[in-house]
Amino acid sequence: MDRGKPGSKMHILSDANGLPLVVGVSAANVHDSEGLKPMVEGHQTRHDPHNGRYFKPQRLHADKAYDIPHLRKWLRGRRIGVHIARKGIESSERLGRRRWVIERTISWLSGYRRLSPRYERNPRNYLAFLGLAAAICCYKRFVRLTT
Repeated sequence: MDRGKPGSKMHILSDANGLPLVVGVSAANVHDSEGLKPMVEGHQTRHDPHNGRYFKPQRLHADKAYDIPHLRKWLRGRRIGVHIARKGIESSERLGRRRWVIERTISWLSGYRRLSPRYERNPRNYLAFLGLAAAICCYKRFVRLTT
């Protein structure tokens, strides 16, 4: 965390295939772990009326920045499996088998010209363009699967 760092961070919650489910923006000088709770709470679970079941996230894969005891406890309380690399114990390479999915999603979103250098001064406008880019990524995947 760099207190004087200008700019913003994109927070993205994606599924196992890399489709962005929830997007968010925070200041660049805020620690990554502070964006986790709003992202998980912002993810709406789906309800199947025929079975009466809720589909909620089962596992969360994250890097070492999210290795904080109270976050692990909070996720377990929500019955979400935690796969977070431990600081000083596990190497970052072990989590790389699943982490490339979110890295690819970030690459898809930052490929849009409006998002890569941040032109917007208002964070609400930047978040709107980020949401639009996520919707376009989902649409492109849908078209590819249906044709």
